[in-house]
Amino acid sequence: MDRLAQLLRFSMRQLARNPGFSATVIVTLALAIGANTAIFSIVDALMLKSLPYPQPDRMGTIFTRVQGGSPYDDRHEIDGAQWESLRDDVPSLISAVYAGIAFGVNLQAEQSVQYVYAARVSQHFFDVLGIRPMTGRSFSAEEDRPQGPPSAILSYGLWSTTFNANRNLVGQTIHLKGQPYTVIGVLPQGVITPVQADLYTALQPSRQGEGGGSNFDVITRLRDGTTWQQADAEINRAWAFRARQFVQENPSGGRLDFHSVPLQRGQATALRPKAWTLMIAAGFILLIACANLAGITLVRMARRTSEIATRLALGASQGQILRQLWLENLLLAFIGGAAGVGVGFLALRGLLSLLPRDFLPVAGVPLDGRVLGFTLIVSLVTSLLFGMLPALGVRRVDLRSSMVSRAIAGSESQKLRQALIAGEVALTVVLLAGSGLLIRTLIHLETLPPGFNPQGVMTAKASLDDARYYDPAAFRRLLNESIAAMQRIPGVENAAVGLSLPYERVLNDAITFHDGPSAGQRAGTDLVYVTPSYFETLQIPLLAGRAFQASDGPAAQPVAIVNRTFARKFFPGTNPIGHSVDKGVMIVGVVADVQLSSGLNPTAPVQTEQTMYIPATQVEPQLLALVHTWFQPSWIVRMSEPVQGLAAQMQHALASVDPGLPFSGFHSMSDLLAQTLATQRIEVALLGTMAGLALLLSAVGIFALVANLVAQRTREIGIRVALGSTLQQAMAHVAGHGIRAAAAGLGIGLALCGVSLRIMRSVIYGVSAYDRLTLLAVVGVLSAVTLAASTLPTLRIASIDPAKALREE
Repeated sequence: MDRLAQLLRFSMRQLARNPGFSATVIVTLALAIGANTAIFSIVDALMLKSLPYPQPDRMGTIFTRVQGGSPYDDRHEIDGAQWESLRDDVPSLISAVYAGIAFGVNLQAEQSVQYVYAARVSQHFFDVLGIRPMTGRSFSAEEDRPQGPPSAILSYGLWSTTFNANRNLVGQTIHLKGQPYTVIGVLPQGVITPVQADLYTALQPSRQGEGGGSNFDVITRLRDGTTWQQADAEINRAWAFRARQFVQENPSGGRLDFHSVPLQRGQATALRPKAWTLMIAAGFILLIACANLAGITLVRMARRTSEIATRLALGASQGQILRQLWLENLLLAFIGGAAGVGVGFLALRGLLSLLPRDFLPVAGVPLDGRVLGFTLIVSLVTSLLFGMLPALGVRRVDLRSSMVSRAIAGSESQKLRQALIAGEVALTVVLLAGSGLLIRTLIHLETLPPGFNPQGVMTAKASLDDARYYDPAAFRRLLNESIAAMQRIPGVENAAVGLSLPYERVLNDAITFHDGPSAGQRAGTDLVYVTPSYFETLQIPLLAGRAFQASDGPAAQPVAIVNRTFARKFFPGTNPIGHSVDKGVMIVGVVADVQLSSGLNPTAPVQTEQTMYIPATQVEPQLLALVHTWFQPSWIVRMSEPVQGLAAQMQHALASVDPGLPFSGFHSMSDLLAQTLATQRIEVALLGTMAGLALLLSAVGIFALVANLVAQRTREIGIRVALGSTLQQAMAHVAGHGIRAAAAGLGIGLALCGVSLRIMRSVIYGVSAYDRLTLLAVVGVLSAVTLAASTLPTLRIASIDPAKALREE
């Protein structure tokens, strides 16, 4: 221990004597380890850490896979018929279903109305999670049946803030969604569920309504004494009817298999490829940093050759020297790792602030002991990686020559540094190409023709999942009077209401064609109810036929307007106007396509899809309550000039019709596009930041290589100039070492891109994985940086005095 303490003190003195070297190493390690720490925190929370429930290994979900299909094409949503079979015919499991996300609803508390998030879950939802209410109980079978008594379970946060932690609240009535709900329980503090919400209501699943489609997410827990193999066999027997139906509908396709997967893996399926891509990118950053630091350490080792030779001459063994060098590297790695934890904490907080609600299937991503352990391991591995090659150079120290001459830079050291730079440049090329593809994808998506005029438009959503508006007459009155009130706002040119907006996810429905080229066929389409001024307000061009009119009321002929994609797909070469679809709905107009969030065919975040618009006044009563469970309509105003305090005036206009109906938020159309492309923006920010860091580290490595060559070969350069070489020739000769190393790395990196960029095909849209423009940009940027990093250090050559160099020689 005394010897170790002595070595530690000596190491600290050595690092203090070289503050520039120490600071460079620590900052480089802090950035590289910080990036890895932040990304690993998310990967750990998503895929590695056990879920915060009792016996999480016995929890799962159920996926449906077409035989021969990719695991990433699996579906985990089920319909009402599958739910009833799962509940009744799979005794190995305790099962529950829930609506996939929390929806905004109106809660009347005290004398005000709040907009809160409510999740709808089935009877055994909390039993599967192993969560018991802090007070009260979970949902009963009676409350979870259709038309059962309305009841609610509150989160601890809502109970403690809105209801002032009233311990007598259980059993009392609150007004939610326009009707009384009985509070039956309050959850404990800090509870995490797969769908985070302010409160929970009974889902009441059935085969009708939303249960007629695959709209339920499922979670399960193995009962004691059963296995997953047993459960899978029971599931496939119970759902054999769905497999047979699939074969009948797809005679040329494969068959359906149903299998359980761990709940954590099931929740993170969609994010796994992106998370691993970021983890690999962070690993590249660490390797580049290690290569850079190894090169810097090689230079420092060369300068310490005389010191090492002296210590060997005085009786020190090579083992003692190696231990000393390893200890110095380890000390630097630990300091850099500690700084990396701070950088990682800040990076993680910034990253999480960018993520939209419900983006991650976990409630928190802490920087806990597991992450700190990972950082410790990374620090140890880093100390080995960047210290291994220089330390092993001790074995090649020639005692005689080192004692006679203090000149040190051998050709082997230079070649090794060039190889390290080539390696880090190759990894940088891959990161630059990947981030370039994501940038090109984002530009492509943001510049798609919107199909309408987004300028001067303000929108606001309100929840109509409200018992007061299940009545079509009350619904029509609300729309008419609120639109009229908003049109009276000074500066407002027009106003309208629509179930969905461009850039948003749209209601999907199935329709049957009565006549025309697609007569007798049943197909899926997007469905949007709108008020008559919807197309005029958004300035969506009318291509044929007419727009909706005030006369298109509940007693009039049912009508619809379709978009260009709908007309081309289902009425090729034919005018769709005058043709009819489901229940005698006649097509009276065709409008231009607008960009929507993917629904029917999720091949891109935004795209044009077949869409049918119907008048809001002709929505069937049984459909009205159902669609408002999933969607919140938007009030839209177009301004002829900027309106001061428009949001407050819109809320006042709505309150003049219904004081108990709050808007949930106000958005411009650019806000909606940004929300839709939030994932792509985050990917660009993350991978772009790491690519920029990699480029900076590579530039520093090239600069350090050439600068060191200039310093080591000053006399040689002076002699060359004295013997007739020009300054330009001398500068080009030295800079060539850095340029050749970078060129080799560029070639290797482009070859690696041929393999690595394939994995990005699932996250790029409108651009090829081997996009020429992106690769040319990478070559151009890297060439410019290489030229600058190789040339700037050679400017010192101009100050070399050839006569002095000859005298010294």
